[in-house]
Amino acid sequence: MNPLFAGLMDKAAHLTRHGRLAEATEAIQRALRSGAGPQPAAPNGSHLSKANSDVIEVEARVIDVERPTQAPRAKEGTEQWVRGTFAHQGRTIHYMLFVPVPAAEPRESPQPLIVMLHGCTQNAADFAAGTRMNEHARACGAMVLYPEQAQRANGQKCWNWFKSQHQQRGRGEPAVLAALTLDIAVRYQADRSRIYVAGLSAGGAMAHVLGNCYPDIFAAVGVHSGLPHRAANDMMSALSAMRAGASAPLPDPGSVSPPVIVFHGDADTTVHASNGIAILAGARPCEAIEGRTPGGTRYTRTLYAASPGRGDAEHWRVHGLGHAWSGGSTQGSYTAPHGVDASGEMIRFFLTHRLGPLAQ
Repeated sequence: MNPLFAGLMDKAAHLTRHGRLAEATEAIQRALRSGAGPQPAAPNGSHLSKANSDVIEVEARVIDVERPTQAPRAKEGTEQWVRGTFAHQGRTIHYMLFVPVPAAEPRESPQPLIVMLHGCTQNAADFAAGTRMNEHARACGAMVLYPEQAQRANGQKCWNWFKSQHQQRGRGEPAVLAALTLDIAVRYQADRSRIYVAGLSAGGAMAHVLGNCYPDIFAAVGVHSGLPHRAANDMMSALSAMRAGASAPLPDPGSVSPPVIVFHGDADTTVHASNGIAILAGARPCEAIEGRTPGGTRYTRTLYAASPGRGDAEHWRVHGLGHAWSGGSTQGSYTAPHGVDASGEMIRFFLTHRLGPLAQ
């Protein structure tokens, strides 16, 4: 995080703790106006450089989400890196889509779809480069969708996970992201039982919102350095949750929490590591495994059993990791290359879960 932006946000948090809310609000507004966030690194690896040179420009303004147009399939033996635009309920969102080499018989072998939500100041290309998710998805034949937050919606391009209008089914950002996901799934003939969502930081928080609001769409959720659904309802409560941790609200009666895999660094000074545990509030831990990556990074992996209304879960506490995607590439921003391979572990977890026929 840019030192100027981080300093202003630290000042705002300090003022909030001392009850000086008006001054804290002014500091936040100064931070957002400053445009001081880091500039995303350009993806310059061999795979993504080639992919960017072959970007297909697509316009997908959907009026009737139930009857979208079918997308043209790539020629056999080729993959696609598609840029598009989608409109729903008066909101327009840009996205990039990775489509690996299609199966010979797509109707018999539909591909999984992973939705990836970037963190603040990032964009789709940066997030794809940093997480290396396309590389992992190519190996297992999954498509990857990267929606982009518009700067007009948030000055730092953060998903607005902390506002109540963006925490509900059928409203705000969750509604347009869910509609975009279904549109892509239908047009590219994805496996509707294997759609997943993951994200980093604000994107991780929004991924948890989507999983809880649309358990009939997403079979599993990945949250990296994020916060639980309804952890905050405005900027002040968001800052408090980020700095000190949040208590996840009790789920609504009859609600369903999908399977979730959580990654969080215990040296994260941007989003407190206790938020990762809060995402799993009420879940039953059944096994804890200590380990170390080939690069020497220690981790604790805790497994949680499924229970009524809640899917099974994993929590990875990466020791010494700050606010960064574990095991990512230096070609993208906010990454820690020597950490646990979060992208690989998320895909491994995702592909063990499917939606039942009644949920589709």
